[in-house]
Amino acid sequence: MFDLGIGEILVIGVFALIFVGPRDFTKMFRELGKFTAKLRRMARDFQRAMEDAADETGMKETAKDLRAMTSSKNLGLDKLNETVGKFDKWDSDKPSGVSKKFGSETEKLSEERAEAARKVREATAAKATARKDAEAAKKVEAAAPAKAASKATPAKAAKPKAAKPTAAKPKVAKPAGATPKAAKATSKSDTSKTGTAS
Repeated sequence: MFDLGIGEILVIGVFALIFVGPRDFTKMFRELGKFTAKLRRMARDFQRAMEDAADETGMKETAKDLRAMTSSKNLGLDKLNETVGKFDKWDSDKPSGVSKKFGSETEKLSEERAEAARKVREATAAKATARKDAEAAKKVEAAAPAKAASKATPAKAAKPKAAKPTAAKPKVAKPAGATPKAAKATSKSDTSKTGTAS
């Protein structure tokens, strides 16, 4: 209870014998025993009263339900721990939990997939090479007629083009001090006079 060893108890006993005396020594231990029994009784009564109060309020059932809900089994943590353990033990070269039969099948599949990937890469490279060759041939064909045309008719390239004549629009002269409204009015009257004259 107090974590007293045999040596400590003997030291206490010797001091008690010296200070209390042999006559009162037995009475003292008797009273000490009664006192500790009384303390134990009080602790038991207190614990029983707390348990009764918990029973009345339903705390025991609630605590039991909470323990059940938070258990690792109900939360699925036990399966999670198993899975994590499998990942810790997992070796990337050999799949864990797979029999030899399935292991050989997965090796076959991986070899087949590698072969298919190699074929796809080769076919893609061949098509890319063919496309580049076709583009280069088109460029050569397009460049060949242009060279032939430039060698055959050098005079056509040096011949200047004739300029096209453009019709000039007549401008109406504006009087010097007139406002824009007055200029418009005079230009309208001028056009109406020329239109009637013809």
